[in-house]
Amino acid sequence: MSERPVILVVTTDHRRKLESEFRSRYDRDYDVRFVPDGSGARDTVERLVAAGTPIAVLAAELTLPDVDGHVLLRQLHRVAPTAGRLCLIGIGEYRERLEELRIALTSRDFDTFLGVPRGQRDEEFHVAVSEMLSEWGATVARPVVSSVTIVTDRETPQVAAIRDVLARMAIASETYPPDSEIGEQIRQQAGDDQRFPMVRTMTEDVLVAPTPGEVTEAWFGTPDTIPAGTVADVVVVGAGPAGLAAAMYSASEGLTTIVIEAEAIGGQAGTSSMIRNYLGFPRGISGMRLAQRARIQATRFGARAFTGRPVTVVERGPVDEPEHHHVHVGETVLCARTVVVATGVAYRTLGVQGVDDLVGTGVYYGAAATVAREMAGRRVFIVGGGNSAGQAAVHLARWARQVTLVVRRETIEETMSDYLVREIAATPTIDVRTRSQVVDGGGDGRLEWIAVRSGDGDPVRERADGLFLLLGAEPQCEWLPDDVLRDDNGFVLTGRDVPRERWDGDLPPTSLETAVRGIFAVGDARSGSMKRVASAAGEGASAVPLIHGHLAWVRAQEFASPH
Repeated sequence: MSERPVILVVTTDHRRKLESEFRSRYDRDYDVRFVPDGSGARDTVERLVAAGTPIAVLAAELTLPDVDGHVLLRQLHRVAPTAGRLCLIGIGEYRERLEELRIALTSRDFDTFLGVPRGQRDEEFHVAVSEMLSEWGATVARPVVSSVTIVTDRETPQVAAIRDVLARMAIASETYPPDSEIGEQIRQQAGDDQRFPMVRTMTEDVLVAPTPGEVTEAWFGTPDTIPAGTVADVVVVGAGPAGLAAAMYSASEGLTTIVIEAEAIGGQAGTSSMIRNYLGFPRGISGMRLAQRARIQATRFGARAFTGRPVTVVERGPVDEPEHHHVHVGETVLCARTVVVATGVAYRTLGVQGVDDLVGTGVYYGAAATVAREMAGRRVFIVGGGNSAGQAAVHLARWARQVTLVVRRETIEETMSDYLVREIAATPTIDVRTRSQVVDGGGDGRLEWIAVRSGDGDPVRERADGLFLLLGAEPQCEWLPDDVLRDDNGFVLTGRDVPRERWDGDLPPTSLETAVRGIFAVGDARSGSMKRVASAAGEGASAVPLIHGHLAWVRAQEFASPH
């Protein structure tokens, strides 16, 4: 069995060029193989899968002697569902077969199509291949180099939560039993306290029975390290797409910026396995990668990000000081001239005790990408009809024997983007049950079964190895003061939606400003927002000129004050 993951290229007309390009770039880390036709590809893939050899990428020319490349890739996907798939086209085929390729792409015959390299240093080609290998390495392959090591004597909700928060922030981790060589080393380092799990961080420190927040704090630090007396221009509460965009643009414009995130940087969007309709990423991007890049971008401009502790209170600063707000993070109080509320939404709970008692041991709120590998050959249910549920279904279908999407509505078309509806329809291992709901579930220490009611019928008990709950959104705004007004569903009112009696004379708050001057709301937490990744990022960026306007107003008030 090969120790290196395989890249298999099916090529006839362009073999010399493709062999040169693939071998020169990838032969060190991957076992690059070439076959001339569909028959050879099917035989090779079946042998590799039978031997347990990982396949990272399957690439096929569009025109082959015995089969079209996109049809072959669809066939190979059934044998090796976790491999990335590239359809390679010659320059002369592009115009005539573009519509065929587009339809094949929406039908999930392959993941993306690329032009065959026409000369040396075709970096656009290699960027696409590298991105696919990167996603495969993050979501399918076991980490070669991990930054965090977890030692535990059994699977628990705490262990699952730690792994999940690390994966959402692109921090590779590995788990070992206590009696393994590495487990023994970490137990000795832990000393007398032998509670599990134990977590060894990148700095070689060992945390005993930590919360997920304590693990992320070991990575990013804590806000109490900010020097006393610091007054930030902007404190962003929440690090989803909206918060990260606000942080990046404010920091890039020279504003001192602090980001506070209670869980994982990336927010709910960070759990999305593949976002295909985000502008500027024609081949799609995972929520984890999008969040990772946005975090790096913001911090390189000077924003400071902290995770693991929620904001509990926001209040006005003393009236005898220049106008600002106090942001309470645990026992730490941060001073901020402006506050951006970007806390997004949380998934609603199912409210079925037998199910909720097993959260972390077969039941997961959100996509829980870290446990996708564990669903190999298993039967999985997903509850929800939005884009996040659709993305989770397509992702889990790479491993699971059967994925069932349970939806209350008449159709998934009502709430899901068209491209996801098409992908689900094109995936034979995904079953969609509309007008249905999960009403019960249980198991001995781990989920073993659920009961599903369809329409007006009686509940039917079914075996279930995994249940992923993506049930719609509730705002996370209970920590805000009463002066920050909200609608009947708890979302923050901004701009002209603020009741007129709270306006400054005839002037409403600016478009993203709340009823409290200097506090802004962006993204999913804001009443009337579109609840999409792109619109959330746009609102985060749009808040920055409004922040500049508020800061200019504060300076003008200070200048005009007789004191």
